[in-house]
Amino acid sequence: MSAEPNRIPLVDLAAAHAEVATEVAAGIARVLDTCAFVGGPDVAEFEAEFAAFTGAAHCVGVANGTDAVELALRVLGVGAGESVVLPANTFVATAEAVVRAGARPVLADVDEDHLLLDPQRAAEALGDSSGPRALLPVHLNGQLAPMGALRALAEARGVFLVEDAAQCQGATQDGLAPGAWGPDAIAATSFYPGKNLGAYGDGGAVCTGNEEYARILRELRDHGSSRKYVHTRLGFNSRLDTIQAVVLRAKLRRLADWNVRRRAAAARYDTLLAGIEGVRLPRTAPGNEHVWHLYAVRVPERDKVLALLNEAGVGAGVHYPVPVHLQPAFAELGHARGDFPVAERAAEELLSLPLYPQLTAGQQERVAEVLAGALSRL
Repeated sequence: MSAEPNRIPLVDLAAAHAEVATEVAAGIARVLDTCAFVGGPDVAEFEAEFAAFTGAAHCVGVANGTDAVELALRVLGVGAGESVVLPANTFVATAEAVVRAGARPVLADVDEDHLLLDPQRAAEALGDSSGPRALLPVHLNGQLAPMGALRALAEARGVFLVEDAAQCQGATQDGLAPGAWGPDAIAATSFYPGKNLGAYGDGGAVCTGNEEYARILRELRDHGSSRKYVHTRLGFNSRLDTIQAVVLRAKLRRLADWNVRRRAAAARYDTLLAGIEGVRLPRTAPGNEHVWHLYAVRVPERDKVLALLNEAGVGAGVHYPVPVHLQPAFAELGHARGDFPVAERAAEELLSLPLYPQLTAGQQERVAEVLAGALSRL
């Protein structure tokens, strides 16, 4: 659905669709003509194309990003009686996937500047060698967590490193993308519609450098089967839909350009918002090539500012206003307010501004003007 006249949406999926509509329609017609609705050639071709795009050796499409995290953990054997360290500042699905795999989430705080998993806090959460089995950093808002320090930490403690890369299709750190950090790298991603590479429904994938991991993942996603009616392990029904693969192939061909446009929009916001009292701009961590899934500023009295922006027709939004440890679903972890202060402050201050490849300079100027006005009214 298109945005209302004069309203600036947080995300404009209609504008993205307009750029791929003809190609998607032709692809869907092809699928309907061949009736290759599950596991058709478009799925295999997308997997190969996305693997090439990221630099990972293998890509295995699955039904959604939450399944992708869970299956990445399961392929490593992480499960019952074990624990996984992850940041408190993330969407609940990261922790949910850990629980679904049978393990226990162990939370750690994030750094103040980038709101990514803090290696020092992660080291404290890992404890001694008899502690958690895996480290699960989240690449948030379009940039990677500090992979050099986290990889060194995982190797030193003898734990697996699994990347939650749901928000950074096309992002790199020191030239490497999620899932491409080595022969045993493994990264989960999501193709939820609002992502930089978004489907027209749910979808996800696991990228890895390990051929054996990829083989097991393909079995796990398809009821534990590599051959029809032969099931070598307990698995899941978590296959990437063929129609979604058609959409993703069309969008993948444009993703690099769309990410360039996102970077340009982020740079324009940096300029427009510089000097506005009360606005704390997002920062890019060293070595990162950011793809700006979200452009999230920090402001005082965030909820009041959000209401004023929305009233003025600016579709700003809030992501993760309640950290994982304060969610009722995770009360059994035993945490209280104050346990992860950086994540808690971020949850109260973060405000996501409209950002998508088709956003115009004029629209951004309007966002900056309304934001400045809203802050002046506090």
